[in-house]
Amino acid sequence: MSAPPDCGCLDLLTRLVAIDSVNPSLHPGAAGESEIAEHIRRWARAAGLRVDRLADTPGRPSVVVRARGTGGGRTLLLCGHIDTVGVAGMSDPHEPRVDGDRLYGRGAYDMKAGVAAALVACREAAALTLRGDVVVAAVADEEHASLGVQEVLRTISADAAIVTEPTELELVVAHKGFAWLRVEIEGRAAHGSRPHLGVDAIVKAGPILTALSELDERLGAHTHPLLGRGSIHASQISGGGELSSYPASCVLELERRTLPGETAADVEAELSELLDACRAADPDLRATQRTLLVRDPFEVAQDAELVAVVREAAAGVLGCAPPIGGASFWADAAFIAAAGIPTVMFGPGGEGAHAHVEWVSIADTDAVACTLLEVARRVCA
Repeated sequence: MSAPPDCGCLDLLTRLVAIDSVNPSLHPGAAGESEIAEHIRRWARAAGLRVDRLADTPGRPSVVVRARGTGGGRTLLLCGHIDTVGVAGMSDPHEPRVDGDRLYGRGAYDMKAGVAAALVACREAAALTLRGDVVVAAVADEEHASLGVQEVLRTISADAAIVTEPTELELVVAHKGFAWLRVEIEGRAAHGSRPHLGVDAIVKAGPILTALSELDERLGAHTHPLLGRGSIHASQISGGGELSSYPASCVLELERRTLPGETAADVEAELSELLDACRAADPDLRATQRTLLVRDPFEVAQDAELVAVVREAAAGVLGCAPPIGGASFWADAAFIAAAGIPTVMFGPGGEGAHAHVEWVSIADTDAVACTLLEVARRVCA
């Protein structure tokens, strides 16, 4: 890769990583997005950009930054989240440290580098007198319920979007979805010395767990060319009160990772059939299911105009066209695409998302900013 020009990402990225923005929905009492949103607001105002602060949920702001075009052109949306996961086990998580091409710190990779690249590209686009707008949505709460991107999509529209999650400079055109489900198994409480009165809800869960393992094996038989297989696993199990009693209930919480084309209704029917089969084998089994949260998978056609535009723009920066790939993780791209906006993902490389050591490539961050600027030239002109 030829060295991209220094467009100022490192300074902004360093300042963003130095701000604690741990998501309080994951860790009650955590800092949240207020300080980092205010920093972005001030930075954008100083750069002469229009800024709107959105906070339908008190204390959970998102920021929309806009480089106004001259009129009549298409709008490009660049999106990244400003919240992070927790910092337990990390050493100096909010003291950015540069070592060669690597910048270390919580959120550097996931995903303040992508946000910095988008903001710098927006600033540079403002000087190009493009016809269309370049808009950056720096959104809250992606690591929990995606409140931020949903709020942003109620207030803006766009003709194309790039989510700058870390993709290792791959052009990502698909990612998995997920569903969180709960199964509650009913037993009957009784003294441990009176087995004729008790029904052990935890033991009743055993055949369900076995059936889940078998379902997961069957899911492995069907794969997506970019995403691989869907999956299901038991994430948590709880039940019982004390050692001397038969447990009256057992709760299983499950995660099903889905592929494009698989819907919430499909997943719910799949689990219902599994429980029906378990009840047929054990007529005394009392089990109910509930869906806790669903996030849809995402996919854009590889021959879509936006895919070609981003590949060509990136090729001019990187010296070769980036590979097309898929992401195993879920991202806000699904919400944006569901709003009818053609969407791809493109971001820097690094390591350590949600891990104790996290770093991002500084050169990659600059390359992403340069690519985004070139995409803006093509989309918004």
